[in-house]
Amino acid sequence: MRKRKPKARIIEPDPRFNDPQVTQFVNNLMWQGKKSVSFDVFYKAMDIVKERTGEDAHEVWKKALANAMPQVEVRSRRIGGATFQIPTEIPAGRKISIGMKWLIGFARKRGGKGMVEKLAAEIIAASKGEGAAVKRKEDTHKMAESNRAFAHFRV
Repeated sequence: MRKRKPKARIIEPDPRFNDPQVTQFVNNLMWQGKKSVSFDVFYKAMDIVKERTGEDAHEVWKKALANAMPQVEVRSRRIGGATFQIPTEIPAGRKISIGMKWLIGFARKRGGKGMVEKLAAEIIAASKGEGAAVKRKEDTHKMAESNRAFAHFRV
């Protein structure tokens, strides 16, 4: 076990929206260290979102992220030979990370031409409260709700 926690790294804000969360999203989107390609994909997706919705793309993205972020999750815990799914609150940083990873992961699995189209479609769907990332969040919340009886086992 570590003696101390590592320092949290400071993430630089992105050039267009001046938002560190966008940079974090792009870092999650990135493959094989190609950050400029990731930024290109993200910004093109934002242009498509603005074109299709007619709203501010950054606000639509923030709304999509908020709709995809889970508030609780279930964790397995072994107690007396039985394994229980115990619902636990999620720390703020982890909520954001999970929401981003779900948006990106489900965008990759989506049908469409190219990652730009897929990401734009997933962001628009999530901002409306639809899409696979939002469904995953709802499923996670249902699982936590159904296992609420085991909440007293929480550590």
